[in-house]
Amino acid sequence: MTAHTLVLDQVSLVHSDGDETITALDGIDLRVAPGEIVAIVGPSGAGKSSLLAASGGLIRPTSGTVTVGGADLAGLSGKQLTELRRTRIGFVFQTSNLVPALKAVDQLRLPLTFGKVRDPRDPMELLEEVGMAHKAKRRPHQLSGGERQRLGIARALVTRPQVLLVDEPTAALDRQRSQDVVALLAKETKAQGVATIMVTHDHEVLHHCDRVHEMIDGRLGEPAPR
Repeated sequence: MTAHTLVLDQVSLVHSDGDETITALDGIDLRVAPGEIVAIVGPSGAGKSSLLAASGGLIRPTSGTVTVGGADLAGLSGKQLTELRRTRIGFVFQTSNLVPALKAVDQLRLPLTFGKVRDPRDPMELLEEVGMAHKAKRRPHQLSGGERQRLGIARALVTRPQVLLVDEPTAALDRQRSQDVVALLAKETKAQGVATIMVTHDHEVLHHCDRVHEMIDGRLGEPAPR
């Protein structure tokens, strides 16, 4: 039986907006194994971003449990949760969120300066792996959109996280670069044994994923037929 790295068990998130009660997540059950990439699709406002935030410990659910590598996030202090996010969870953002002044290789070194990381990846070796070694001394404004996303993926992987959370990585890319970026994500997910969730509106990249779930009104559907 496969041990799942990321487990969401009956996770709900309810908040108030004036007199209205909004259910962002409604009883989510999700298990992601090492080396598996799971895509989440659905309309805007369906709860996809809330799902990523709960999975990464950025918000605490109203009910249910989130477990990363056997650690129940609800039982962690704020300091412990910060440490877990820093070392066990990688985030890839829609706009890559790179530091404008830093060279590519220094973007990868930066996460390693916030305390001790056990067995980090070598930044230059990782840049080579994602096809960016020749741009190691370039700054973000000197890179294309696809290159910035590749760099963002490398930065997320440099600490050897157990979980990778990816938010709309192809939103600003053309069709070919979108395919390249998600193919790279899938490759790295398998190679490093990372449990990956990717939120996307881009149905043309879904063939790179192991499972696809549709999310509507805070509920997660069964995996779509492949």
